[in-house]
Amino acid sequence: MRRREFLGLVSPSLLVMLGLLVYPLVTTVRWSLQRVTYGEPGVFVGLGNYTEALTDPRFGRAVLFTVGLTAVVVTVLLVVGYLLAVVVNGLGRARPWVLGVLLVSYVVPHVVGATMFSWLFDPNFGGVADLVVSRLTGAEVLWFTDPWANRVLVALNTVWFMLPFAMLVILAGLQAVPGDVVEAARIDGARGWRVHWHVVIPSIRGVLTFVAIISIMDLLRTFDQLIPLSPQATQIGNESIMLYVYDIAFADGGQQLGLGSAVNVLLIALIVVLLLPFLRDTAREARR
Repeated sequence: MRRREFLGLVSPSLLVMLGLLVYPLVTTVRWSLQRVTYGEPGVFVGLGNYTEALTDPRFGRAVLFTVGLTAVVVTVLLVVGYLLAVVVNGLGRARPWVLGVLLVSYVVPHVVGATMFSWLFDPNFGGVADLVVSRLTGAEVLWFTDPWANRVLVALNTVWFMLPFAMLVILAGLQAVPGDVVEAARIDGARGWRVHWHVVIPSIRGVLTFVAIISIMDLLRTFDQLIPLSPQATQIGNESIMLYVYDIAFADGGQQLGLGSAVNVLLIALIVVLLLPFLRDTAREARR
């Protein structure tokens, strides 16, 4: 292919990427250094927005909640997703039907699914799950106002939504594991969980890393499910970073676009820091 033809084919994609990715990123970084209000030119304030964000206790609570949710949910996704993928991989003709049922929660829009999920714990809408928990524990659980109960509710909904994706990707990895390798391990005396721990999991390490990377990026941008699941997120300390940005920059007539942009830049830095171990592992696997 000639260089001119190559450039002709690639240029439209590059222009779209520049317009949808690079330009907004540059604008965000520029605004993070300015005091920006709607309809007025920005005023340069240097690192003032970053200082304001890093010294705001509300932002600190949002970071702790978001990182904690990310750590817990990613761990559950990898463990339960792997176990579920092993079970589904062993199914026969029923596999397509089981996959169809499991994927329902992933194809439903997240805010719609979160709203329906909240009804399971809301006595005003029947609250089947709340009724079961109350009968088993003998205590009334305040799912929407108690901080820790609400965190459990948000984590359960996030796992319910993201688990099909993790399971499906891991299932694809399991199907690519050579059968003769597993058989050789069994001949050598490996049984049960040892086969998975010493043979299967190392063989799909790249797949598990991919699931972790995508899940971390999605979880650090948690936003829409908190609207129905945690209506008092700010008051009970269950506010995510993205919900914090929305509140200070857009909600209730907020005018702090510069501060919101600074928080977005900090979020990008946090994503990079948390992904570094996985990206390093991926690069190491690629060099082998």
